[in-house]
Amino acid sequence: MRQIFFDTETTGLLAEGGDRVIEIGCVEMINRQLTGNNLHIYINPQRASHEDALRVHGLTEAFLSDKPLFAQIAPELLTFLADAELVIHNAPFDIGFINAELKRLKLGPITDVVGNVRDTLLMAREMFPGKANSLDALCRRLEVDNSNRKLHGALLDAELLAEVYIRLTRGQDSLVMDDAGEGSGEDGEYRVAAVDLSSFSLPVLSASDEELQAHEKVLLELDKASGGKRVWKSAEVISA
Repeated sequence: MRQIFFDTETTGLLAEGGDRVIEIGCVEMINRQLTGNNLHIYINPQRASHEDALRVHGLTEAFLSDKPLFAQIAPELLTFLADAELVIHNAPFDIGFINAELKRLKLGPITDVVGNVRDTLLMAREMFPGKANSLDALCRRLEVDNSNRKLHGALLDAELLAEVYIRLTRGQDSLVMDDAGEGSGEDGEYRVAAVDLSSFSLPVLSASDEELQAHEKVLLELDKASGGKRVWKSAEVISA
């Protein structure tokens, strides 16, 4: 399976209100192995970022002024994403912004191009209900090193998300685990051989006299504490 861990940075929070995409980070994984075939693009939004957004990503209007427009990078982006499963944290946000950019170019939504979209925020909420499930919170909970994340960056966040996803879905310690080794199938998923348990003869361990006496003593204490309402009448239960 080809998956692309996808993240964007934007000039603000409102795609339909005119805010634009300014950075895209894509990290490719095939059969749960990072390939190193990533895509990282800065984009000139032709407008300034809101102050709050600028504090988050640090990408100034001056820095972005000589970067390509979205229309110029769209063909490369769509080719890279074609038929892949997009894995996104809070997918509606990023998908909404990409679709708004594509709409300006009179192109269809990104779901016409990719195979599927998976939202890791929804996955995390199911696994950790009632807890903080931001990317930073998941990094702390799953022991993913995010010490380099001083500012949000699309490529860095996509890389962190890939590591978080692996731990969410399998709990392995690192992306460098060899999934192509013994026991793995063609799709990279681990296969466990079926075992016929009927072939095993299990030993029966009987309680000693001392253990039986200790057990009876506990039952008598329970009977006394409950005023004779004890359910476990050992002799009766055994005979029944």
